[in-house]
This record gives sequence, C-alpha cells and structure tokens, in this order.
Amino acid sequence: MSDAYIYEAIRTPRGRGTHDGSLHSVKPVSLVTGLLHELRERHQIDTALIDDLVLGCVTPVGDQGADLARIAALAAGWDWKVAGVQLNRFCASGLEAVNLAAQKVRSGWEDLIVAGGVESMSRVPEGADGGAWSLDPDTSLRTGFMPQGVAADLVATLDDSQREQLDAYALRSQLRAAAARADGRFRSVVPVRDQNGVLILEEDELVKPSTSMQTLEGLKPAFAAMAETGFASLALRKYQQLDGLRHLHTAGNSAPAADGAALALIGSKAAGARLG
Repeated sequence: MSDAYIYEAIRTPRGRGTHDGSLHSVKPVSLVTGLLHELRERHQIDTALIDDLVLGCVTPVGDQGADLARIAALAAGWDWKVAGVQLNRFCASGLEAVNLAAQKVRSGWEDLIVAGGVESMSRVPEGADGGAWSLDPDTSLRTGFMPQGVAADLVATLDDSQREQLDAYALRSQLRAAAARADGRFRSVVPVRDQNGVLILEEDELVKPSTSMQTLEGLKPAFAAMAETGFASLALRKYQQLDGLRHLHTAGNSAPAADGAALALIGSKAAGARLG
C-alpha cells in the first residue's frame, strides 16, 4: 500500500455561527468555492486531474443539501469531470472526509483528491435535518439518545471534573490561539470576500484574546435547562451511582457554533511529482 501526502491545507476564518456573525450572509457553497478558487490559483492546478471532491457536512439540508461537493466544484468552474461526494459523521465529518480521501489514495483507487468540510450553523442550525433521534421518541428512548452538551456534563460528572479545571483549559486554549495568530502561524487562512472582492472576514471571530478567568467564571451553565427536559433522568437511570448531574459547561468552555470551511489537497507521490 502506498502513502498519501497532504500537499496543501487551507481554510476560511471561522465566523460566529449566529445571525450577527460575519459569515451569515455567505452561502455554504460560496465558502467552498472561494477555497477551490484559491487552491487552483496557488498551484496552477489542472482541475481535470482531480479525481474527487469529498466534503464533510453535519447538517446536509437547505443551503447545505443535495451533494454540495459536486455543486461547489461546478460553481467554482472546475472541470466538469470532477466528482463530488458529501458525508456526515457529525462533528468528525470533515476529518472523515480527509480519512476517506487518504484511504482512496493509499489503495491506489484514486490519485489526487480534495477533501475537507463546510458548515454554516448560522444559516442551517443544528438539528435542522431532523432524523430518528430528534423526531422519533421511541427510537430516541430505546437508543439512549442524549444531546452532546448534556452528555459533556455527564462525562464531567462521572470523571469528577471541576468547573475551574474546564475554565482554565478554555482560557489556555484561547490564549494559545491568540498568540499563534499574533505570531502569524495561521498561514492556511484564506480571507472571505464577496462577489465584488470586498473583504467580509479576514481572521477568526471566535478567538478572544481578552478572555480571562473572571469572565469565564461569570458564565452560567449552558445545558442545564436542556437536561431537565428528560435527559438528566435518562442519564441517572443508566448511571445509578450518581446523585445528579453537575452542569459545568458554559458558552465559554464549550465549542462555539461556527461558520466556515476547510480543504486539503491529498495525493500520491506520483501526483505530487506531476504537480511539481
């Protein structure tokens, strides 16, 4: 089995996944086409050489529905033979897209693939695709479905995590991201512009250098109300050693809703040699 190489990796800045976020006005397909244009221009790629475009997307409905990968390739003016496939492994969707591309290259089945992910949570909110967990109480109950935020509080309770620990970890993450940005380490970031070339967003909105332990400590738990709709009872029936859930996760120490896209160019050694 041959090796797969990452020849390029680029991404948009991450915008707040809310209606007042900077990328709310940008369609998901446009987030992807902007990166496809950049990828082609950076390396003067003959797009007819691209075997496939693999995109991960958690909520493939509405603006993100149909086969967004194939649509984006056509919308970006890439060769009409470039195929496209969209997959959903929840929060690991983009990673799984890259894994699939690497597997195809390593097997020798394909030679050069673009893979990544896209999500516009401000335009296509979490849960918009419904599904058995959301819409079928019988399946939800039988499978023990629990929203991720409540599950995070459950895991923290089982592990005896402390709120101060979680806040300290979040603070360290914010400060590291701010330092990396100030040091120019985010060279993969491609600014988002509108159709007239006007700049919309140049850097991540979700990096907050002013974050402090004081601000984090003042935030209220984010998932307590959700837990009280029946999910806390479900957890306590399963984990009877617990007296209750400790709600430790907040908007400050949890992953934020975000808009953005990322792409990687993955290929064989021979493909890299052809591209120079």
